[in-house]
Amino acid sequence: MYVAVKGGERAIENAHRLLAHERRGDRDVPEVSLDQISEQLSLGVDRVMTEGSLYDRELAALAIKQARGDMIEAIFLLRAFRATLPRFGASEPVDTGQMQVRRRVSATFKDIPGGQILGPTFDYTHRLLDPSLLGTSAAPEAPEAPAAADEAPVAMPRVTDILGRDGLIEASQQAELDAPVGDLTRDALKFPAERDLRLQNLARADEGFLLAMGYSTQRGYGRNHPFVGEIRLGEVEVEFMAEDAGFVVPLGAITVTECQMVTQFKGSDTQAPCFTRGYGLAFGQSERKTMSMALVDRALRARELGEDVGAPAQDEEFVMSHSDNVQATGFVEHLKLPHYVDFQSELGLLRKLRKEFEQANAAPDAMKEAAE
Repeated sequence: MYVAVKGGERAIENAHRLLAHERRGDRDVPEVSLDQISEQLSLGVDRVMTEGSLYDRELAALAIKQARGDMIEAIFLLRAFRATLPRFGASEPVDTGQMQVRRRVSATFKDIPGGQILGPTFDYTHRLLDPSLLGTSAAPEAPEAPAAADEAPVAMPRVTDILGRDGLIEASQQAELDAPVGDLTRDALKFPAERDLRLQNLARADEGFLLAMGYSTQRGYGRNHPFVGEIRLGEVEVEFMAEDAGFVVPLGAITVTECQMVTQFKGSDTQAPCFTRGYGLAFGQSERKTMSMALVDRALRARELGEDVGAPAQDEEFVMSHSDNVQATGFVEHLKLPHYVDFQSELGLLRKLRKEFEQANAAPDAMKEAAE
């Protein structure tokens, strides 16, 4: 912390009080509750949980409230809290094939086992402001309840599994059960990175950055032609192996979004043409994030698949080193802190260089006048 002038500590304390005052806003307006944030700003809460790497809706809502709606600051707060938590172990791999599905769409097949389930989405809405949400009436009407739907099957086969039965898509990589899994929250990032670390990085990455990278692959910077094999939203059970008991114990259910992209692959000397995979998984309803994640995941597999690497989205060091919004914020916003000594040094050097430049240009003029 810089305290560059006398009284700086008192000024910082006052800045904290002013921040708290501004965060509360007009006292005549009721204070927003954490339940309101969690229930009515749920997509923001989902993003903070995903990029903050902590599934806790109440804490994510608290972080959003404390950060005045600044999502990156809220993500920073949640990560800082997460770093204080003890770790008891790792859960078992989540089986999304057993997801209790609330939304499931595929852009590759119209008719799929279990059917398409539109679920809650902006995809089919008109982008028009809704005046009924202004809340100006004394007792605004509650939204009309959705029509009851048939209960979804307990499990739905993945679209990629359907392609896999015909050998039209690469086999899904199966990790060894005892193989160690990297942890970016504990170990420093190193290159080259295995896919487990890449996917962790992409899950924690800034959504806007990933969106731009994924968009670039569709505009020719990567030359991939993707199809959404499937997007599914729903609840999955988290299980933990209790060593003392000797069996797996269910801990509860969490909401996740999964996206599997299907991308063309022309094949190689040793591999027949087939579809390849891109994968994305995030907490809550995070479709834009998981789609972008799947696009970039596939782009980062270029070397593995023997493709030319030339686009930014295919460069794992570029993507992984610049995707983290907390790290990027720290590096950019540190420029606000005092750099008085550095600047004075630069200022002195600039004046010296300008003086030398003026002297060098004055010498030819003096020689020219003497010759005349």
